Amino acid sequence: MMRSRIGPGLMGTMARTAVIAGTARAASDAVGSKNAAQAQAQAQAQAAQQQLAAQQQQAQVDAAVERALAQQPPAPAAPAPAAPAGAAMSATERIAALQQLAQLHAQGILTEAELAAEKARILAS
Repeated sequence: MMRSRIGPGLMGTMARTAVIAGTARAASDAVGSKNAAQAQAQAQAQAAQQQLAAQQQQAQVDAAVERALAQQPPAPAAPAPAAPAGAAMSATERIAALQQLAQLHAQGILTEAELAAEKARILAS
């Protein structure tokens, strides 16, 4: 007596498994490529945002520099040339030179040490 088969048999099972595996692989590849495309688009958008933020920050820095330059007082006139080593300064020349030094110090151009040294030089002449 011959036995009747109930299922598709070994070859049919192998064929069905191959089809299922191929379909699963194709679906997995499609999902993977879709995710990769989304990740790339997201990275490009993020790079564009960073570039825009950097441009805005640079514009703010430029504007701040321009404001600072506009608020800065005009450059003081060059200090009067020093009298020759042997020549003595008159009292009015000393007062004018000391006033000019005080202005330069008030503007922050001269430090305390520079102011003291110049005062000593003027008063010594």
